[in-house]
Amino acid sequence: MKAYGLKKCSTCQKALDYLGAKKVKVVFTDHSETPPTKTQVAGWSKALGGWEKMINRAGYTWRGLPKSETEDLTEAKAVALAVKHPSLIRRPLIEHDDGSVTVGFSDKVKALF
Repeated sequence: MKAYGLKKCSTCQKALDYLGAKKVKVVFTDHSETPPTKTQVAGWSKALGGWEKMINRAGYTWRGLPKSETEDLTEAKAVALAVKHPSLIRRPLIEHDDGSVTVGFSDKVKALF
């Protein structure tokens, strides 16, 4: 399994601790050290059913962007924005061994383990 996020993110830390306690092998990639590619972000967006589920529109990064960048988003524009600003991607983003993708670490995601 692969997980993506920011190592200083408290939700990512909780998820990694939880998965470690469950003996789930996870390869973690920090977006600040290894930014995602356009191909990765587009694939995640498709797997999640659209960019709306992938982009965190409540965070500081989103609120700090000019309206010209966040208005009238299309799939392509949202993917480009997430590549430019990886902290917009909900965390942690988890690529499961079966090919599915989840974002966040809710009770629903915990139940998968």
